[in-house]
Amino acid sequence: MKKEIITLTIAGNDSDGSAGMTADLHSFYARKVYGMGLLTAAVAGNTTGIYAQEVMPISFIQKQFDVLNDDFAISALKTGMLANKEIITCVTANLRKYDMGKIVIDPVIMTKHGNTLLDDDAYQAFLDELLPLADIITPNFYEQQKLTGLSLDSKEEVLMGAKMLQAMGAKNVLMKGRHDSPHQTRVTDVLLAADGQVYEFTKPFINTERINGTGDTLSAVIAAELAKKMSIIDSVKIAKDFTYEAIAHPIEVGSKYGPINHFAAQEDIE
Repeated sequence: MKKEIITLTIAGNDSDGSAGMTADLHSFYARKVYGMGLLTAAVAGNTTGIYAQEVMPISFIQKQFDVLNDDFAISALKTGMLANKEIITCVTANLRKYDMGKIVIDPVIMTKHGNTLLDDDAYQAFLDELLPLADIITPNFYEQQKLTGLSLDSKEEVLMGAKMLQAMGAKNVLMKGRHDSPHQTRVTDVLLAADGQVYEFTKPFINTERINGTGDTLSAVIAAELAKKMSIIDSVKIAKDFTYEAIAHPIEVGSKYGPINHFAAQEDIE
């Protein structure tokens, strides 16, 4: 039998399948790694909005860590929605306790529209406890502003912000490009690697509302590739290409803010 490469997502689940753990598992499957999910929360939502949320008890989250590590060798993981300070502390303690390979931190601090998702105590716990464990962190534009205090209006400021995040403990920093103006033509992500080298990844801007799960997918593909022992640079390039294809070939699911298309990404990336 073939021994599968195992990649873990530590995240909340969206009931409509567009984002969170479901998008991560779609991505793991498409990149041919065996995906596992450690559930932190669950939301009741569809393409028009989120209507209810339940956070998992700490004892249940801890039991998931214990039973997974009792039986499996995990090669890489990514974090998503962690909801509150207690969950962040629990996750951090287990990332220190267990060796689960490379750690990809998708901050999930603010939405792509600039809405805050963590209260002050949880945000501080993220900064103090979780961020320093990141092999790579993948903040969106608004999360970059929150984390650095910078406006990020120039390439120089973006690089300055990346260096600030690296100084906070993240080994590699991917500053995802802003993508909220219908007048822009390109989206450029900037990677500051652990060795200080800077890489840019640019794709055409696609003006569409069907982008649910974009950030989850990008970070999940990075985790999948790192689990395969790919380099940070190659992992980010594959993830950027994959996510672009998923956005560029929209599918009709739901009535408004639909998911990206993992089917197209899986086919075109090969």
